[in-house]
Amino acid sequence: MTTFAPAPGAAPVVRQLLTQAGMEARLMLRNGEQLLLAVVIPVVVLVGAVRGAERVGLDLDGRPIDVLAPGVLALAVMSTSFTSLAIATGFERRYGVLKRLGTAPLSRVTLLGGKVLALLLVEVLQFAVIGGVGLSLGWSGVTGPGGALALLLAALCGTAAFASLGMLLAGTLRAEATLAAANLVYLLLLAGGAVILPATMYGGLGDVVRWLPSGALGEAFRSASEATLAVRDLVVLLAWAGAGSALTARTFTWE
Repeated sequence: MTTFAPAPGAAPVVRQLLTQAGMEARLMLRNGEQLLLAVVIPVVVLVGAVRGAERVGLDLDGRPIDVLAPGVLALAVMSTSFTSLAIATGFERRYGVLKRLGTAPLSRVTLLGGKVLALLLVEVLQFAVIGGVGLSLGWSGVTGPGGALALLLAALCGTAAFASLGMLLAGTLRAEATLAAANLVYLLLLAGGAVILPATMYGGLGDVVRWLPSGALGEAFRSASEATLAVRDLVVLLAWAGAGSALTARTFTWE
């Protein structure tokens, strides 16, 4: 006869983290608006920009696809780690989801870690889709292991910077205000933040926009496509990540 011996307790932290990350990623991909921001808009921007570059007369340093594809990958990182994260977290905070999760065995650090890991999982999907579209349009892709490493570092630093800013927005504003502000900032950076087009295309403002997280991320991705590590731009992203994290830790409220 077997004796049932219950062993109550929380699951290991790694399992909690992976489970939470999987749930967050599924929620992102099931949401039509998030999917639009994550995949559809970047793909439309890439195809439209490449097709229209010659007609508009953009003076790019190289083939349009080789210049624009890395920028659109950077846009995808910004879409997911800033806009999507801010909006989703803002409404989770409004409906009390964060408050309830904060009282569960899942620690707050694990909860935030799951969100960040989910962002990275979604970005892998974005890179596969957008990279595939870029290759079909004639993009030469990233060159060698050095380029792949530079791209990975740029993606990680960019995710850290924009995720900290997204959480700062979501943790201080009402959900409706977060929705409006996140979309407005996204559109402003898309149009004038040097994320898709090189900073040199902005004339005298080029040196200014490179200090923005969008400009630093775009330049880091473009350098990575040429197998070059953009140390200056990575440092700028890490500075934004540090400042955003510090402000978020001081101001974020869970309800």
